Amino acid sequence: MKNFFKLASVAIITLFTSCNSSAQQKNDYSAQIDSLIKNINPRTFNGVVLIQQNGKEKYAKAFGNVDFNKKKPLKTTDKFSTMSIAKQITATLILQEVEKGTIDLHVPIRKYLPDFKYSWADSITVHHLLNHTSGLYSDDLKPNLKLKTGTEFSYSNVGYSVAGLVLEKQSGKSYKELVTALFKKCKMNDSFYPNETNSKFLVKGHTIRKDGSFKLNEKSGFDTSYYFGSHLIVTAPDLAKWNECLHNGKLLKPETYKLMTNYSTTATHQLFGKNPIGYGYGLRINDKADINEIGHTGFHPGEGFTAVNLYYPKTKTSVIVMENVANENFDIAYYFEQEIRKIVMDSKLLN
Repeated sequence: MKNFFKLASVAIITLFTSCNSSAQQKNDYSAQIDSLIKNINPRTFNGVVLIQQNGKEKYAKAFGNVDFNKKKPLKTTDKFSTMSIAKQITATLILQEVEKGTIDLHVPIRKYLPDFKYSWADSITVHHLLNHTSGLYSDDLKPNLKLKTGTEFSYSNVGYSVAGLVLEKQSGKSYKELVTALFKKCKMNDSFYPNETNSKFLVKGHTIRKDGSFKLNEKSGFDTSYYFGSHLIVTAPDLAKWNECLHNGKLLKPETYKLMTNYSTTATHQLFGKNPIGYGYGLRINDKADINEIGHTGFHPGEGFTAVNLYYPKTKTSVIVMENVANENFDIAYYFEQEIRKIVMDSKLLN
């Protein structure tokens, strides 16, 4: 009988230890991310990972180099291109004008750009531009319609360039002035509207070719007309500050923020899985999953940057991944971003 109780006690202790160890392992997202980053297949990671919750850093590490040729190590405070994460910044500035009454989301943009030479200005609204239902695409820098306006989602960088023209016209200020003031309000002291001086501090972008070789991009090739939706200079910690400002009522009134995060169109993106999720104004809205998720991606192989900015409202958690590499093989372009997202979502951090 004594042996029975002794064996039973050992079994209980073993079971408890095993369960406890399993729980610790599940919640040890830091160790899991560290382990993930060591992978060299299907590709290597070169960038910054930052996780912040309620204004406190939970994970902040840099891996790899600023410049593959010079082998200078990256820092968590290094400056990256936002790529398409810039769209939510432009959308916010436009919505601030909506609050002032200078922009109506649902009137044709001809009202704001009366001399615009394109006939589609008579039917496309700012709403269509912000949620990618304008049907616009760029052909040799000339915006044309490829779909009937308002019928379906079709991602359009040029649509944000047009929205930016409306923003500047109706605010009476340049995008540079507006972005600079917005970043100052959010205390994003290490982030900028790109110019010749501050662009020197931008880490070098690297295009990873399909054969595994790379091309170093000495500077951005974007024209300023694309900054509205494709290129601002930020650090990962500053992007977390941006999330705190945007999603906690510091930039928009509650009813305006609701406009931004509601959606009337859906689309798929490989980072968020196979199912379509909502697209608001410069934000993807994943409100059908167990954990409500708001975010956006950024990617441009020609520029050599990949970026992901995710926010989880319930726990006020930001997950930010910024790489100064972009892989021409799109199937693996977001590999680390997808895996980091899975690790965080499977941990206790978001409960």
